[in-house]
This record gives sequence, C-alpha cells and structure tokens, in this order.
Amino acid sequence: MSKSLIVVESPAKAKTISKYLGKDYVVLASVGHVKDLPKSKLGIDVENGFQADYHVLKGKAKVVAEIKKAAKEADTIYLAPDPDREGEAIAWHIAEEIGAKKKVYRVLFNEITKSAIQEAMKHPGKLDEDKYEAQQTRRILDRLVGYMISPILWDKVKMGLSAGRVQSVAVRVICDREREINAFVPVEYWSVIAELEGKKPPVFEARLTHIKGKKADLKNEKNSKALVDGLKGASYTVKKVEKKERKRNPSPPFITSKLQQEASRKLRFTAKKTMMVAQKLYEGVELGDEGPTGLITYMRTDSTRVAGEAVIAVRDFIAKKYGKEFLPKEPVQYKSAKAAQEAHEAIRPTSLANTPAKTKEFLSKDEYNLYELVWNRFVASQMNPAILDQTSIDIAANDAIFRASGSVIKFPGFMSVYIEGKDTEEEEDKEGKLPEMKEGETLKLIRLKPEQHFTEPPPRFSEATLVKELEEKGIGRPSTYAAIISTIQDKEYAKLDKRVFYTTELGMLVTDLLVKNFPDILNVEFTAQMEEKLDDIEEGKAKRLKILKEFYVPFEKTVKAAKKDMRDVKKEEIPTDITCEKCGAKMVVKWGRMGQFLACPNYPECKNTKNFKKDDAGKLEAVEQEVEETGEKCPNCGKPMVIKSGRFGKFIACSDYPACKTTKAITTGVKCPECDKGEITEKRSKKGKVFFSCSRYPDCKFATWNRPVAEKCPQCDAPFLVAKYSKTEGNYIACIKEGCGYKKMSDE
Repeated sequence: MSKSLIVVESPAKAKTISKYLGKDYVVLASVGHVKDLPKSKLGIDVENGFQADYHVLKGKAKVVAEIKKAAKEADTIYLAPDPDREGEAIAWHIAEEIGAKKKVYRVLFNEITKSAIQEAMKHPGKLDEDKYEAQQTRRILDRLVGYMISPILWDKVKMGLSAGRVQSVAVRVICDREREINAFVPVEYWSVIAELEGKKPPVFEARLTHIKGKKADLKNEKNSKALVDGLKGASYTVKKVEKKERKRNPSPPFITSKLQQEASRKLRFTAKKTMMVAQKLYEGVELGDEGPTGLITYMRTDSTRVAGEAVIAVRDFIAKKYGKEFLPKEPVQYKSAKAAQEAHEAIRPTSLANTPAKTKEFLSKDEYNLYELVWNRFVASQMNPAILDQTSIDIAANDAIFRASGSVIKFPGFMSVYIEGKDTEEEEDKEGKLPEMKEGETLKLIRLKPEQHFTEPPPRFSEATLVKELEEKGIGRPSTYAAIISTIQDKEYAKLDKRVFYTTELGMLVTDLLVKNFPDILNVEFTAQMEEKLDDIEEGKAKRLKILKEFYVPFEKTVKAAKKDMRDVKKEEIPTDITCEKCGAKMVVKWGRMGQFLACPNYPECKNTKNFKKDDAGKLEAVEQEVEETGEKCPNCGKPMVIKSGRFGKFIACSDYPACKTTKAITTGVKCPECDKGEITEKRSKKGKVFFSCSRYPDCKFATWNRPVAEKCPQCDAPFLVAKYSKTEGNYIACIKEGCGYKKMSDE
C-alpha cells in the first residue's frame, strides 16, 4: 500500500509531525535549502532575463535522492517547509527535483500541533508563485550586490571583505551613530531639587520647573547657586494638586523583531540565539510521555493577528486564573503594520494547557526562559489595561515653581503578568506615592540640592536598539536581523563590547568607500523602498523582471565607475614620524590582511613591520608584539618556543628567529581519530579559510572543516565532538561519526 510523502525542513519538525500523522505518511527533512546559486561564480544571466543558475547544494545530493525515491513510491506529495519566502523557495526547488508527474501540494503549518497539522492536511494548497518570485528577487539582488561589489573591496582594500545589500546599510547605521557620538559637544546645565516635608510623611522631592513664569534654564553653577541662596528662606506653598487616572495598555503579542528586542533586554540573548531557541520551541520539544510537541507558533512573522480559537482559549484562561475583572468585555484587537502580513499569526503558545511550570522539567534553561516570555506576553495581551493614580503637585517658592509627581497602581491589570522591558534607565517609571497634600498648605524645606549635568550623546546601539532601528527604518526584514548582526561582527565591521556596538576602523573605512561609490546601495530610504517592492511582488502587485531591470541598469554603471575610481587603500602609504630601527627610514601606515600596520617603505630590501596604536591626541605609537611563552623548548636549538601571529593566524615558533626558523602549528589537544598518534591542529587554506588536520600530515591526511571539541560523545563514545552551525539551528556541537546523530545546542 503506497503512502503519502511530506517534506519539511528540519529533522526535529519531521519527528514531531510523524507522531501526529501516523504510519500512512512518510515524513522526510530537506535539512534547509537543497538548491542555491553556485559559490564560484555570479550564477545570474543578466542578459537573459536574470535567469538564476540553481544547483543542488554540495552535501545535499543524498538528501535529494532520498526525497526523489520516496516521491516515486508515493501517491501524493505534500511540501511543508516553513510558511515564509525561504520555505516557499525550498518547496519550489524540491518540486523541480521531483518533477511534475505526481500530485504535489503545498501545506503550511503555522504551529506544530496535532490539530493544526491535521487541519492543514485537510486543506492543501498550491505552490505560491508570487511568494517564490519575491524570494528569487531578493536572492538575485543580494547576489548581484555581494558578488559585484565585494571583489572591488578585495582589490582596493583587502581579501575576505564583503558587501551586502542590507548588511552594508546596517553597518552604515552603526557608523553614523559613532560619528554622531564623536561630533557631540556636551552642554552644561543645572537642576535644582527640593527635599520637602508636609503634614504627613514621607519626605519627598520636587524639581524646579519654572522661574518667573518661564521654563527654568540654568546654564552654570554661578546662576544656580545664586538662585538656591535666594530660595533657602522662602516659603514653600502647595499651589496646585492635580489627580487623574491613567490607563496603561498591554503590548501586542510578539512579532519577530519585538521578540528579539525583549529577549535581548530581559534574557540577554543575542538575536541569533533568540531565533535558534525559538526554532526549537516551534519544531517540537520532547515532553515526556507526550513525545515531541511544538510549543509556540511560527517565529518569523510581522503579524500581531491571533487565531480566533486561541483568543477564546486565552480569555477562558484569564477568567479562571485571574478573575473576570482582568478580562476585557471584548477580545483585544491589534493591527499589523501591513495588511498582507495578516496571513500569519503572532508568536504565541500553541496550547495554554502547556504552561511554563508544566513544561519546565523538559526544557533547557534558555528554552524555558524564552517560552515563559512568549507565554506571559501573549496572556497579558488579552488582559485589561492597568490603571494608575497619577498625582502632580505644583509648589510655589518666591518666583519659582517646583513640581512633584507620583503614581501608584490602582488596578494592576495586565501588569500582574507582564511588563515590557526598557532600553534605558530613563525610560523606566520611577515615580512612587506622594503624601496627601492640600492646596494652600505650607511645606517645610529640608534641603535644596543644585546638581550639575551635561547633555549626553545618543547612546550606542545594543542588539535590541539596533533591531528596533532597522525595523523602524525598513532595513531588511525581522527574519534577517539575526544573520545581519552576526555577519557584521564576523567581518569585523563592528564589535560588541559590554553589550553595545562599536564600529571598527575597518567598518568606518569600508562604509566611507561604499557611501562615496555606491550612494544608492548605502541609502537607507533606497533599501527600505526595495523591501517594499519585494512585498509588492509577493502580493502580486509587481513583476520580478521589471524590479530587477530598474535596479540593475544604474547599478551596473556604478560598479564600472567604482572599479576605476574607488580609492585604492592597498597602494596607499601614509607617512609617519616613526623611524625604522633596522634601516633608519621613516615608516609608513599600510593596510594588509589583518588591518592597518606600520611598514618600512624600503620593502623588499627591509621587511620590518610593526603594529601601532593612537594616543588621545591621535599621534601614532609603535607597539611591540607581545610574546607569549609556551613552556616548550625548541627541539633544534633549545631556546624557548613562543606563540606568534602571522598572515594565517597564530602559530608556535622559536624565540631565536631568524637565526632559528623552527615553527609548528598550535594543536587543539584532540588526538587524531585516524592514526591515533598525531594531534589535530588548526590550519588555514590558501584562501585563508580555517580547517583542522592531523599534525602528522602528509603521513596522515585526516582533515575536517569543523572545530574539534575535546569531549567524548555520550551516545556512541566517539573520541571527540565538533562545533557546527546551520541557519535553522544556529550553533551546535555534534558527534563526528556519521549516523550517530548526537548533538546539543551551543552559545559559542
């Protein structure tokens, strides 16, 4: 008896779906994309309608063959990758490989639960050509920008750099903020705080707001102290007491960008980690006897819409757990940014029966924390507003007015479940309860405090505020933010330090070059408009070919001009006052593979090079390379062996170089599994890519691209594990042996 075939993206998702559909279905995983453009060339025929040259990915031939074999034996084929553009592209590419002889349907699972899967299987649809066209357009645009601009950077700056249609604009946003900070000139101002006491405790504070009917504007210490001296003997009288009720409404359930922001604020998760953990919760987690269960709806969404049955369930939950006073008369409705996004749902728990407390024992710490965040936000989103009693008191003293403000929670509403995080301390509500006072009441002055302040520059971006900025400016889409933030750090255009982004010298340089030579590509508004055009293609309002032609014709001209006119940083030699101790020439600053360095201008006769740093005044100082001893002795001359840095990274060398040229690679401390004699060492290919091989090469030719981890596999006792990364799962550690299948998530 033939079975139906379902193809999904991940093995975890396949396992969960198999549990719900039973033995009449074969469920296979494509493990992400099966086809893509070639890495070795552009792969876009611009002269022939921008035809994309898609190939089965290296390492995916076996997966594709397995799917094709299962398709031949199946009556019906259901393609069920994720319900977004990338998922649609995967479905189309699988359909192309299978061929058009069988009945092929597209099914969309917004959540991996029994009811949702069975319902989706009852109403299969067709492949969405508009959505696929939108994804193809994005892929082609990104390939054109990346593959046509990056080589210019390799030629003019250094190898290994990359430009990206969205990535480069994100770097520009960080660079522009850095320039704002550097150009900022602090302005002095003063505030005056009065500590006062009424007939009833406690002592409270009031801030000076007006002088002689005008807004208080104290510029310096002299004026502030003169004012304070004049107010010390004044009578402080309550001029006005204003009380009002204020409502605070709950936040909508999560969309992707807001989940990334809140997880950054509250859990200190990176955007990448947030998406990795959310993917696991969506695809299914083992819940004891229940087996694999999807705990949240699809986590790549811009929609705040919630399914009717989920609204009914959460309202019932609120009424039973918190009481009817917490439940609005009607369900709370939230509007999404765009009507087209309403096809998706917000991120929410798939079942209110699976409370965080009930699932905690089955989840890792990170999974539990993120699930609790999603759960609380969703429940709070359908609760009544919080009601606060807000009091504002104006106090007169001579010609000055002081104001005290306070607020207390009258009814907690949704705040009993969830309060949205803030990006800065200034955004947090810090008011408390004020003592009872009446108009005309005289108050006792305890102390006047003049305080000096300086205006502050705009803050550097954290991951949360960068995501917020990208979203507000329409740069990229929430589903791409994690990858963008990872790439700009991997390429060393920006670095995270104490959870905020600092642009690097390389980031500034590349941004300046791109802004000057590719003004449209680096233009925030242009990038945002392109995202809207991609949305138009998905909605059937625009055609792929028209959008690509409009982009490519002017872009091709700018590429040609940049090849000719872009500043050639590689050939630049910036003179300095630092003398070469080997030949006496004045050294110059050059750019190399590892960034800027000092070099002797008499190269190749003199090969002296040094690192340098700049002091506060911007003056260059040569920095001697720090030598780290290994504790080993050179086997040839007996001198200490030290760790050095070279063009291919760190290595161990004799300290008596150049007299003794003994060198060896740094080992990972993991024994070679093939010869059991050598150790696995880190090496670099001619193109600079890191790989790991046996120290006994060429006698032993064992090699792997994945970094070894000195841990035994708990499942099959393999001697070590390897660190891996995938777009769907993020960073993880896996067994080196094929067929074992052991893996665990990793933050590294």
